[in-house]
Amino acid sequence: MTPPLLDCIILDTSPAPTAAVIWLHGLGADGNDFAPVVEELDLTGCPGIRFVFPHAPTMPVTVNNGYVMRAWYDILGTDLVRREDEAGLRKSQAAIEQLIAQQTAAGIPASRIVLAGFSQGCAMTLQTGLRHPKQLAGLLCLSGYVPLNAKLAEERHPANQHTPIFLAHGRSDPVIPFARAEQSRDLLLSLGYAVDWQAYPMQHSLCPQEIKDIGAWFQKTLTTN
Repeated sequence: MTPPLLDCIILDTSPAPTAAVIWLHGLGADGNDFAPVVEELDLTGCPGIRFVFPHAPTMPVTVNNGYVMRAWYDILGTDLVRREDEAGLRKSQAAIEQLIAQQTAAGIPASRIVLAGFSQGCAMTLQTGLRHPKQLAGLLCLSGYVPLNAKLAEERHPANQHTPIFLAHGRSDPVIPFARAEQSRDLLLSLGYAVDWQAYPMQHSLCPQEIKDIGAWFQKTLTTN
């Protein structure tokens, strides 16, 4: 069954954008969380960009005593590796694939689409982007990790083997430990991916230097594709 299309906030930087960024929020947030960041990015030299900020569905989250909130998948415990909500991950992956298809149908090819995400959204960016059957422009991965990491080598698609990956994390992150991000980085490097790794003196958040670096990465990624 095809999942319903997610509700989204859409911000276009020009009347006829030729590139798109699908930006996925973290647990308990919604698409409004990162929409204000667009105004803080230096996009000098970039083409017109359509920023798409989808709202995740609501669901009970086990680690939060079953409290219903927006989430891309359930968090079954504080250990993010041994017990994962594989069904939830794959369901959201299908929904994000729908968003990519919507943009390609609107005239923006996959090669001009960046998947971006923070925390759970970062996990979904990697879950979806590395398996997508057409080359994407880039993967912007903030304060997250590679989910279902034992299955990545088998399930990844060669179309995105050389897609640029910006992977960033806070050294003092109390939510997703820095070591977990380093493990994800090392896994991606071992599989031959081009990873631009950045570590910042922050917790589970964004910082001004990171926003500056994201803008520079967009400039490089969307003007050379």
